[in-house]
Amino acid sequence: MNTTLSLDTWMRFIKEGVLDTARLNKRILESWYRCKKEQVNPYLNSGRHLLTKEQLHSIKKKNSNLIEIAAPYLKNYDQAIKDSGMMALLVDPEGYVLSLTGNEKTLMDARKINFVEGVRWTECEVGTNAIGTALQTKEAVMINGAEHFSVASHQWSCSATPIFDDNGNLMGVIDVSCPIEHSHPFMMGMVTSVAYAIEKEFTIRSNQTEIALIKQATPLAEANHNQLFIVCNQKQTVVAASKRFRESFPEFMGRNLHEVLSNGFEIHFEKPMSSNDNGYLIGSGFFLSEVHTSHYPSNIPTSTPFCFNGECGISEIFQKTLEKVKLVAPTEATVFISGETGSGKELIARAIHDNSPRKNGPFISLNCGAIPKDLMESELFGYVEGAFTGARKQGYKGKFEQAQKGTIFLDEIGEIPHTMQVALLRVLQERKVTPIGSMKEVLLDVRVITATHRDITELVRQGGFREDLYYRLNVYPISVPPLRQRKEDIPHLIRHICQKNHWNIPNLEELSASLLDHEWPGNIRELTNMLERLHIISPSQMSGLEHFLELLSIQHSTLPPIRKPEEKEVDERKLNAREKIQRDLMIEALRKTKGNVTAAAKLLDIPRSTFYKRLQKFGI
Repeated sequence: MNTTLSLDTWMRFIKEGVLDTARLNKRILESWYRCKKEQVNPYLNSGRHLLTKEQLHSIKKKNSNLIEIAAPYLKNYDQAIKDSGMMALLVDPEGYVLSLTGNEKTLMDARKINFVEGVRWTECEVGTNAIGTALQTKEAVMINGAEHFSVASHQWSCSATPIFDDNGNLMGVIDVSCPIEHSHPFMMGMVTSVAYAIEKEFTIRSNQTEIALIKQATPLAEANHNQLFIVCNQKQTVVAASKRFRESFPEFMGRNLHEVLSNGFEIHFEKPMSSNDNGYLIGSGFFLSEVHTSHYPSNIPTSTPFCFNGECGISEIFQKTLEKVKLVAPTEATVFISGETGSGKELIARAIHDNSPRKNGPFISLNCGAIPKDLMESELFGYVEGAFTGARKQGYKGKFEQAQKGTIFLDEIGEIPHTMQVALLRVLQERKVTPIGSMKEVLLDVRVITATHRDITELVRQGGFREDLYYRLNVYPISVPPLRQRKEDIPHLIRHICQKNHWNIPNLEELSASLLDHEWPGNIRELTNMLERLHIISPSQMSGLEHFLELLSIQHSTLPPIRKPEEKEVDERKLNAREKIQRDLMIEALRKTKGNVTAAAKLLDIPRSTFYKRLQKFGI
């Protein structure tokens, strides 16, 4: 690998927003764009998000099955890893390092950048890296030197691959890392073989557990044949039932416990069931009683309770949004979601998918604003082997094909170029796609959800977005309210976000009350970032609430006013990808320097005169 060339490529992208696509493979390129979009600090020199001992213990307990299964396979490679100057890591699905072992000198080097147990090593935290990118793409990946987005990992070579259970659920990641001078191609083969062995062990254990549960459940079900008795596995699927339940309600066999309870039953008594070998919980028996006698006939599918795994809210305006989601989710209608940046549009899209008949299919998300124009067609529609120079040998399935039997979510749909709008319209009309370089059409069975933060009707009026495509996409519109319109949700959101991320922040009630007057131009994303800053700040650094607000830069008088779309002096449609990146970097530099142009120009390492010219050009 030519590290000098890669470092030069990295520096040009960071400082100027210039990216030579010929020097980076597609996976790294996409990751860099994601990091840029999430405003990851490229000069970060260490991991920042570390769990406390108590939090790490809790995370390890939650992933005890993964740790136990992976341990012997990692041990098999232990000596080879140490002798090669490397280290091996086991990571949970959230990106937290559960364990690491290897060469002592390499472990010491890792500690210098906080690459340790309990650190969160995702793309959002430390930029492009093998662990975070494998979690993001759910594919094996090797990243070397300056291919990493943040300088913390520029001296490292890392290979990682995701681990899936027998149902295709992400269980974690196996990673082998080392200083770049020890890098070797066998690292990728090592992590792939370990992950494969772990997945096979997961399947074997899952089957053994299911068999053990059914062996226990059968005599229990027969002993209670006159009662409403069911047995559920750890996934809460009904695997056995008493004769009375089977004969009276056969439609519920193989269904989820939640479906049973939502159709006229309640739990009278629960009996946990453990493995005879190790005492682990493998399922539960439930004695039920009927709340009412009416239930769905066996030939009509029962409805599942509405599930929303995003940020919570009690406000009337947000509840109205959820009611719209509930109405449209069971249908096949195309949905158009509008809302400001950071307001939770993807969470709404996921809720629609999770409550639809396609919930067991894939949910494929693509940010159209983060994909270069010349890559958009291949990303959406895919290509065959030999379609163009640099194409993968085996070809590539586009996002539409990846979403077969599921849902595709196209975020920032207003950013796609005009030529791609024509192609997208054809796909929506004909429900088939032709990969680049292929003569064969692929029939699609995909639900389409799109979203944007822009005024799409104004774009249509100006000619920047095709009117016929707009009407194709805008079958069922949903508007996600900004946080400033649902301030009564802030206390609930704060608790939800802190619990979700294991952030132990004192005086949450006082904190919630103090933030109600803030306008939150960055919406839920801004609130989340603010809470993370507070999590990082030691309580000893805060002498009081006012000092806390000062540390978090939440002083309302210093916040810039929210600019409405019509106030923009430059039409974003007229900016190419490079110019958009330059503009975003300038805005971020001005924020960091509190509007000091000289300091901002110095931060970006460009002449002040050039900075002024670009200010005028971009209408900043």
